Amino acid sequence: MTERTYRIGEAARLLDLEGYVLRYWETEFAQLRPGRTPKGQRVYSEADLALLRRIRELLHERGMTIEGARRVLAGKGGPVARGEDVSPESGLPAAGDASRQLLLDVEQELARIQEGLRRFPRRRS
Repeated sequence: MTERTYRIGEAARLLDLEGYVLRYWETEFAQLRPGRTPKGQRVYSEADLALLRRIRELLHERGMTIEGARRVLAGKGGPVARGEDVSPESGLPAAGDASRQLLLDVEQELARIQEGLRRFPRRRS
């Protein structure tokens, strides 16, 4: 039995992305190489869709750069802020005291910013 494939429009709809995004990611991620029909149209396998979901997660949900996502997908991790190691599984900094302290510092700064914003009335357009 042949594996189900999806044309670019179907794949884009399933992933809630635009077709041009899939074409762009194909140029940026060596692992992403969809098949082609005899007429040259892209067809994505289930494995391609799984890879696209992972790329979307890394870029859109975790806010990683393309280079960072490439390293995660290659299993290399690589340094991020303050020289921390990246977990290949999650793409996030490895848990450690420095990471926890950084997160606490960011949370405190966000709380200060939110408090400052509450002092100013919202302008209505």
